[in-house]
Amino acid sequence: MVNHAHFQGKTVVEHLKNARAKGVRATAEAHGVETPGHLSAGVDSAKETAILLIGIWVVFPTFITHTTSWLFGAFLVGWIVWKMGRSSLLGWARLERLHRLIEQERWEIQHHRKQEKEELLAMYKQKGLSGKLLSQVVEILMADDNRLLLVMLEEELGLALESYEHPLKQALGAGIGVLVAIAGGALGAYIYGCVGLIISLSLIFSAATLLSSKLEGNDLTKSLVWNLSIGALSVGMIYLLVRWISSQ
Repeated sequence: MVNHAHFQGKTVVEHLKNARAKGVRATAEAHGVETPGHLSAGVDSAKETAILLIGIWVVFPTFITHTTSWLFGAFLVGWIVWKMGRSSLLGWARLERLHRLIEQERWEIQHHRKQEKEELLAMYKQKGLSGKLLSQVVEILMADDNRLLLVMLEEELGLALESYEHPLKQALGAGIGVLVAIAGGALGAYIYGCVGLIISLSLIFSAATLLSSKLEGNDLTKSLVWNLSIGALSVGMIYLLVRWISSQ
């Protein structure tokens, strides 16, 4: 007998599918789920900073001089703070969504135990358990609320609790990514001037793309080609718009 107040008119299996979809939405973030948060934040920040610096050079090729370097430095300090703060806020928002799901599931365990047992039976039937073994597994889990909560979060909602990093760790990763791009660009510019700046930033952008693609298990060549194409298109649009506006 399905409890419509708890399952909202759906079968147990349909309810489990919806719960898993809710878990996926709750864990979704700009940095992704599979890649560790600090690494994802780092490579993302390095790529964005590389494109930003190339764009600034396209718009203001002669802006950075000894008299204006302090202004550019102040801008980069603000950029680092923004990237670290944004990454941290994204991490906190993700943790808040997780805490809401945990409290919601805890409430359901306390007030809808019969329905939670039905969900356990359905989940472990799908895993191939049956008969006496199925009943024993379910009864053992139902006897411990903390263990039951963990199982429902991981099995019903599909949450991998060990993958959640502290937001400050993600912020640190973002800050390091920005600093790597800035340092690489500065070194390239110091050695080879404007050409060195573009080459070093392009290499950093490519390396960050390859690292993130490898961590996520994506095709390296395809990811690199697409990211470089989009980056080149972005910088090209900046250059063409600046030339067009300047000619008016």
